[in-house]
Amino acid sequence: MAGVLLTPEQHIFVTERHLATLTTLRADGRPHVVPVAFTWDADAGLARVTSKRTSMKVRHIERAGEQGARVALCQVDGGRWLTLEGVARVRDDHNSIADARARYARRYRELSDDPERVVVVISVDKVMSSSYMSRG
Repeated sequence: MAGVLLTPEQHIFVTERHLATLTTLRADGRPHVVPVAFTWDADAGLARVTSKRTSMKVRHIERAGEQGARVALCQVDGGRWLTLEGVARVRDDHNSIADARARYARRYRELSDDPERVVVVISVDKVMSSSYMSRG
């Protein structure tokens, strides 16, 4: 069951082909912001980001352990913006990676096989957006 519901305008926005930024926290609390591609699973209320196992964002999230780490995912296009906040966990099992690759291919392009690939799965619990995309 979805943790949040997006407005129709927000849902369209997160299915258009855009990049976003993912903000994680370093061990000292400073933000680490990197560009990412992501997919939105409306049914489950999950955002997914594929990454290399050795990336800093993955290390920051893994440091939090199985409880997960708070993150923010922000997509911007001109005056339109949307931020998805939630708890991120890293998944490296075959099914999670295959599912994330299939979703990524629908939104962006096919991903090549990569034994270092993992998936950052974000359980979204808060949405913020530009005023015309807000729940009003």
